[in-house]
Amino acid sequence: MRNEMMHRPVVKKELVDFMRNKQKMIQGELGVIEEEAHEAGIPIIPHETVVFLQFFLDQIKPKNILEIGTAIGFSSSLMAQYVGDDGHVTTIDRFDVMIRKAKATYERLGLTDKVTLLEGQAAEILPTLTGPYDFIFMDSAKSKYIEFLPECLRLLRVGGVLMVDDVFQAGTILDPIEDIPRSQRTIHRKLNQFLDTVMTHPDLTSTLLPLGDGVIMITKEKEITE
Repeated sequence: MRNEMMHRPVVKKELVDFMRNKQKMIQGELGVIEEEAHEAGIPIIPHETVVFLQFFLDQIKPKNILEIGTAIGFSSSLMAQYVGDDGHVTTIDRFDVMIRKAKATYERLGLTDKVTLLEGQAAEILPTLTGPYDFIFMDSAKSKYIEFLPECLRLLRVGGVLMVDDVFQAGTILDPIEDIPRSQRTIHRKLNQFLDTVMTHPDLTSTLLPLGDGVIMITKEKEITE
């Protein structure tokens, strides 16, 4: 089913096309998987976010990464390229169909020892993890971001980065809630709550990026006790 929110760019269409089609493509089998996903209409991170992740992870060189929202395993496979020989990616998903597809992706890419897929509800799994993680990528149910935030901050090391995808709600995040379709109002309200929380928190530093449907990068400056 077509997700209309994925097809409403938050910047000019010409710029989106430029970022998605003119930046260097992924080489090898992972690049084939990216192309196959786009052709099949499978929701994965857009190519401008791919390129940003490649650049950013190469700079910070994380050893331990946590992902919330595995989908077909594309982004976790991408991130696994940047954790070094002794690093690891842990990812969480609850959908059986996606879990099967992700496992097939890891097998295809030879990443079964590099990526651990935890199956189940993130709300139940996150409290069982100990971390710390250098980088956390959250790309799950948007209405759950505010719910998952405390556990993400607990698991993130001081100086680590939490990257959260799809925070602009197809560019409607600032619209009055009365103008939002009823089916999207819970997401709208909770995304606004999430953004307000992280952007005003005294122990966090954040920056917004117009990649895909909006990305926010959050750094934990010190241990958070509340």
